[in-house]
Amino acid sequence: MVDIIRKKKTWTTKRIMTIGGIAALVVLIAGSFYFTSGKSKLNVPLERITVSEVIKAPFQESIPENGTVLPLTTIYLVTPDGGRVEEKYVEDGAILKKGDPILKLTNTELEMTLANNTTTVSTMLAQMQLSKVTAQQNTVSKLNNMADVQSQYNEAERIYNLDKKLYAQKVIGSQEWQTAQNNYNYLLQKKNLTQEILKQDTISRQQQEEQDKQSLAGAQNTLALLKKRVNDLVLRAPVDGQLTALDAEVGQQKTQGYNLGQLDVLDGFKVRLSDVDEHYINRVFTGQTGTFSFNDTTYKLKIVKVYTQVTNGRFMVDMNFVGKVPKGIRKGQTLQITLALSDETTAILVPKGGFFQQTGGNWIFKVSEDGKMAYRVDIQLNRQNSDYFEVVSGLKPGDKVITSSYETYGNIQELVLKK
Repeated sequence: MVDIIRKKKTWTTKRIMTIGGIAALVVLIAGSFYFTSGKSKLNVPLERITVSEVIKAPFQESIPENGTVLPLTTIYLVTPDGGRVEEKYVEDGAILKKGDPILKLTNTELEMTLANNTTTVSTMLAQMQLSKVTAQQNTVSKLNNMADVQSQYNEAERIYNLDKKLYAQKVIGSQEWQTAQNNYNYLLQKKNLTQEILKQDTISRQQQEEQDKQSLAGAQNTLALLKKRVNDLVLRAPVDGQLTALDAEVGQQKTQGYNLGQLDVLDGFKVRLSDVDEHYINRVFTGQTGTFSFNDTTYKLKIVKVYTQVTNGRFMVDMNFVGKVPKGIRKGQTLQITLALSDETTAILVPKGGFFQQTGGNWIFKVSEDGKMAYRVDIQLNRQNSDYFEVVSGLKPGDKVITSSYETYGNIQELVLKK
């Protein structure tokens, strides 16, 4: 019998299982160490991200705003007195000339007041005329009395002068001379008194006439005002323009001060920004400019009025066109306005993108020089416009960064960029 020498197996099943277990344990330990103390990574296809370059270029801070085209001048049609709509002469949207009738209101109370005041003025005129006639008759009577007194005085003066000479010549006695003196002095006083009465009568008459004129003028002004108010019950176009927002139907009752509609003057347009965030209220002033594109042409606007009242965190701004106005622009049209908040300067810029929603501008994924990895870096952003953020720190011109959304990245620290 021949003995066969068997070679001892080096890789037994038991040994392989032992080595495999040890290897798995090492991998587990290494993986645990990696995920607890190392940086988490994520494979990202390049076609699913946007890689942008940080640049240094001219920069002007601006904000995008929606603007509504409005007429340059709008006149609101308000009822000075209430009334019932009796007749409509035109419909909403009509093009009107100054003085064209729009609608008619009736107000019975106002019309009755006008009739009563008309009667009052007529009565006052009649009374004034009667008072004037009576005053004239009174004056004539005083003038006649003055004429009689003057005649008596003249005769007394003649006798006084004659008796004075005769008494000096001792032709008449002292008794006759004294009578002439007394009569003369009496009529002199009566003449002076009559003249004073006539003078006071003239003054009194003038004063009464002036008071009557003032009273009549006041009554006539009141009457004229009432006539105007009644005439204004026919609402007319105050200027040339287009009637819009007419709110009146025949038979409706309108109160005093009710806004019946508006008249848009068609001599130009303005743009109103009605949704500017209150965060910018201290940075928006008259004279600042904005731009917008219309039919592939850029146009310029200038702020002419800032409404300081804030409603729901928003305030309004009115802007006028600088230079030419776009042809074909219409009332109510919405324009995308870029409102400048600063002068143009040179700055380090990073393009805007979805990354900001997740990072708040505090960090960004920066691409490595070989383009295979991207890692988180802290940054600080400042101003912005519709295209760029201004970079204060953390990046330099020429750096490549990922500006698309980070929504699916969670707390990943590094991205492995795959082609």
